[in-house]
Amino acid sequence: MIILNPLKHIDSNMKNLVSDLQTLIRQPSVSAKNEGIQECAKLVKKILNTSGISSEILRLKENVAPIVYGEVISKKNNSKTLLFYNHYDVQPADPLELWDSPAFEPVIKKTTLHPEGAIFARGACDDKGQMFMHIKALEAMVQSDALHCNIKFMIEGEEEVGSAHLEPFLEKHREKLA
Repeated sequence: MIILNPLKHIDSNMKNLVSDLQTLIRQPSVSAKNEGIQECAKLVKKILNTSGISSEILRLKENVAPIVYGEVISKKNNSKTLLFYNHYDVQPADPLELWDSPAFEPVIKKTTLHPEGAIFARGACDDKGQMFMHIKALEAMVQSDALHCNIKFMIEGEEEVGSAHLEPFLEKHREKLA
C-alpha cells in the first residue's frame, strides 16, 4: 500500500500508534536489575518487523543485553546510510512513592506544559517514546515511497548502566552498521 500523505496517515492511525507505544512502555526493561531485558528486545524486534523493517537480535555474549538491529535498504539505489541509535532499557522506578500511578502503566495526562495530553510512564520519553517515533516515521516513509537512503537501527539494552559492551559490539559488527 502506498500512502500519499504520511502525516495524514499518522493522524488517522494515532489511536493505534498510542496503543502500540503503551504496550512497549508496559514492558519493564530495567538493565540495572536485569528485569525484562530479553522480553523487551523481542518486543522491539516485533515492532520493527511489523513496521516493515527487517530485524534481528544480536548478542555479544550470553549474559549481556542483546542489541536489536534493523534495516531498510532504499529502492532508490542510494549508497547513503543513516544509522539510528536508541536504547530500550530504562531507569528503575524507585522511589515508587513519587509516582502518581504505576511506573510501567502509561497514563495520558493533560498538564500546563501538555494541554492536549502526554503519556506519563517510565520510558515514555527516554527512550522508548523516541525510538518508537523513529520506527513509525520510517514506516510511514517506506509506505509512502519517500525513503531516499538506507536506514539502520541499533537499539541496545544497556545504555542506562553505561553501555559497557557497546564498543566491542561496534567493533564486531562494523560492516553491518556501515
